[in-house]
Amino acid sequence: MHYDPIKRSVGSVFNKSPFLRKVFYHLLDLLLLRAWHVHDELNKWKKGKGDQIKILDAGAGFGQHTFYLSGMNPNWEILAVDVKQEQVEDCNKFFAQIGRKHVKFEVADLTKYRLENTYDLALSVDVMEHILEDVLVFKNICASLKPGGMLLISTPSDQGGSDVQGGGETSFIEEHVRDGYNIKEIQEKILSAGFSKAEARYDYGTPGKISWKLSMKYPILMLGTSKLFFIILPFYYLVTYPFAFLLNYLDTVMSHKTGTGLIVKAWK
Repeated sequence: MHYDPIKRSVGSVFNKSPFLRKVFYHLLDLLLLRAWHVHDELNKWKKGKGDQIKILDAGAGFGQHTFYLSGMNPNWEILAVDVKQEQVEDCNKFFAQIGRKHVKFEVADLTKYRLENTYDLALSVDVMEHILEDVLVFKNICASLKPGGMLLISTPSDQGGSDVQGGGETSFIEEHVRDGYNIKEIQEKILSAGFSKAEARYDYGTPGKISWKLSMKYPILMLGTSKLFFIILPFYYLVTYPFAFLLNYLDTVMSHKTGTGLIVKAWK
């Protein structure tokens, strides 16, 4: 499944005005379980933080996580980087339109980007599964964090991440260079990159796996078949989303012995 073309098509529908772009971000936050977990971790992290905070969104994509962060405190300075020039330009335009001057987007390759002792927080959501030289990226981020700074990662696990259930299967999202991380493997890689401490937990447990299929997999498969399914999607979500919402909630409040996703935190 070539996921990026579908993402671009969906994004273009909501890119007609700043209002629609905000609606799009809020819909993503409701639908995507990873956003529930990431927001929960960010809200824990922000407690006791002052105004003099610098944040790196490492692999910003559509910019939805930057948007969430920029609404937490208007004094925080946020740099969001991505490899896609068109996406960076689009996000800079949007954030300028809504007056969030404390946010800037730049084109950058995470295997090369390093700004010594600069950031209090680095965020990486659905990024590391796309990058082969992951340890190099971890080293660069570690160097770019201030002492005591934290890296927050959301990525698929090897317990069925990317919807891979067996050795002969390929990723549901073909742009991934790995199907998912072993929970010990990613912690070891992070520590080898210079971090002093790393913690990891599973998300997308049983409730989350069902929710992901209802809210993401099946709609993407439909859209991959025909764009005419754009017309059907609102009615589809009207029926399925109440169930997905409940499942997302259960996934965030439960602890999971295994899951198809990982939430990883590391400190310099």
